[in-house]
Amino acid sequence: MMNEEYICRCEEVSRKEIEEAIEDGARTIAGIKKRTRAGMGLCQGRTCRRLVSQMLSKHTAPEDVLPDTSRSPVRAITVREIIDGEDR
Repeated sequence: MMNEEYICRCEEVSRKEIEEAIEDGARTIAGIKKRTRAGMGLCQGRTCRRLVSQMLSKHTAPEDVLPDTSRSPVRAITVREIIDGEDR
């Protein structure tokens, strides 16, 4: 039995799933993200974005691989932390 190679560890997206998304017509990082959730985990693609870009560039011209819109990871805070922060 062969182990799956996870490209996006946060969302447990395998190499096979990303390849299938590309075969299905994904031609941008956003297209892969929509089909597989790669890059939508806690790290917001900081771990897997480069690998996804490399995989995508094998099927498209490198200049056609558009950068993804990334967002900083967030953490939950309590209302008390917000209120205390206003006093400073």
